[in-house]
Amino acid sequence: QVQLVESGGGLVQAGGSLRLSCAASGSIFRLDAMAWYRQAPGKQREWVATITSGLLTNYADSVKGRFTISRDDAKKMVYLQMNSLKPDDTAVYYCNKIFNRYSWGQGTQVTVSS
Repeated sequence: QVQLVESGGGLVQAGGSLRLSCAASGSIFRLDAMAWYRQAPGKQREWVATITSGLLTNYADSVKGRFTISRDDAKKMVYLQMNSLKPDDTAVYYCNKIFNRYSWGQGTQVTVSS
């Protein structure tokens, strides 16, 4: 199995920043295209950002220009730099593959106060 562990969440004021980390471990030797997702209370999980093995990136319109996804294949890590945070960004954030997803991790809570 592959385990995904998200970290770096917390409580910040609107306009603040957070850097989320996603660590992959277990039966994995390389990272495929990876993505960040988020799920706000009472809402469906939504896609936030993608980064391919070739470092191509794409973002949801809601976070474009504010979030930056990156990866460190040697460490099997994926990151999400979140700037200019808004209360609407409040959610549990998860990482996973875009295709053929692993089991979901526990996510990391991001709470943005007004």
